Amino acid sequence: MNRIDGRGGSREHRPMSSQTPRTCLVLIPGLLCDANVWRSQIAALSGLADVRVSDHGTQHSLADMARTIIDSAPARFAVAGHSMGGRIALEVFHAAPDRVTGLALLDTGIHPLAPGEPGELETAGRYRLLEIARREGMRAMAREWVQGMVHASRLGERRLIDPILDMFESKSSSIYAAQIRALLQRNDAAPLLSRIRVPTLLLCGHEDTWSPPERHLEMRGRIQGSTFVDIPVCGHMSTMERPDAVNAAMRTWLESVIAAESGALARGSRTSSSATGARS
Repeated sequence: MNRIDGRGGSREHRPMSSQTPRTCLVLIPGLLCDANVWRSQIAALSGLADVRVSDHGTQHSLADMARTIIDSAPARFAVAGHSMGGRIALEVFHAAPDRVTGLALLDTGIHPLAPGEPGELETAGRYRLLEIARREGMRAMAREWVQGMVHASRLGERRLIDPILDMFESKSSSIYAAQIRALLQRNDAAPLLSRIRVPTLLLCGHEDTWSPPERHLEMRGRIQGSTFVDIPVCGHMSTMERPDAVNAAMRTWLESVIAAESGALARGSRTSSSATGARS
């Protein structure tokens, strides 16, 4: 997992000089995505936090992807996940709830593969695109995939579409196959939501047909104190389609995470001081 500077490049880990470490924020990309899907957010949030981006490689289990993040993260950290990355973020919370200081779930979902015909249709659709990737290449597959994933009015904008195609083309069909397997074997995260007590942002594009606003409103009803942000004129790729709006929402959320964590540290310090005084 790379630590990222404000320009989107990786840099070496350096020890913090302050007694209070900066908040660590792990950004989790979705299917076939990488740090490029978070490029604008990295630039916007690096002044507030130690920003890192996870890399799923060829792992074929959401739980394994989560475990890799947990194993390389500091003792306390916030997570933000987009699409499949949101599901991984929930797996991170499931495995290490006491270490997660905040959750941001963007354009994502909580339900497992549906039984019967709906699940069969999703499976067939995913493997049809995988066959295109194997037969014609990843870019050819991405051209078809993107049609339903960004707002229809922006499909002709090369400044938006070309970076998405480039990102997908940089991955292999074997990575694609592994991530499809992980998604088709996804867990039901709904029972987990009532246990979440950290600052939580739920965000999606208003015209996201894959992970629509209604799904996020359902999550808001299950996560105590969560905030929902609906981004207008935006499809599934919200971080790239409407970066300014996403940056503003994530900055407000991250500030609340930092404030909550600072308050918890202060309370812990006062408790420790009180205990020391009582023993004196």
